[in-house]
Amino acid sequence: MNTQNKNSVRLVVELVALIGLLVGNISLATSTATVAATVTLQNVSVSVADGSISYGTLAVNTTKTTLAGGLNDQQVATNAGNVAEDFNIKGQNSANWTLAGTAGVDTYVHKFCVATCGTEGTPGAGFTALTTSYASLATNVATSGTQAFDLLINIPTSSATFTSQSVDVMVQAVAH
Repeated sequence: MNTQNKNSVRLVVELVALIGLLVGNISLATSTATVAATVTLQNVSVSVADGSISYGTLAVNTTKTTLAGGLNDQQVATNAGNVAEDFNIKGQNSANWTLAGTAGVDTYVHKFCVATCGTEGTPGAGFTALTTSYASLATNVATSGTQAFDLLINIPTSSATFTSQSVDVMVQAVAH
């Protein structure tokens, strides 16, 4: 083989080697990629402890509270969900009495308080009358957070019904 042929062969071999190196270092894009994604189902939940009040037997047109000196039975609503919540509260009519802002014949008053509630003998001005529609009890309560509250009942001024009345209070949780 002459020198020119040897150089030509050498040039071809070097070019093939160079092309091989270039092709070997080329990265090809993939046709798919993954995005890691997770989700948690929202849980809106409230619990109330102790969740039971017995006002007992009361005379007409009298009041009773859950304050210290009274029943000493403060209630505590807890965010049992996994997101911040707003708590709402409402009362209800009983089988024979109507819930209202002022006591009257077969009409009773039920109120709630979250601060500055006073004592049994002198309840503070912090009480708000319940209605049969929800009102705000607390806002932006963190997961496992709580809101304590007291209740006050004012029995009707007169009534022909002398049986026990269910005057339940409902606490509702909604996502904040």
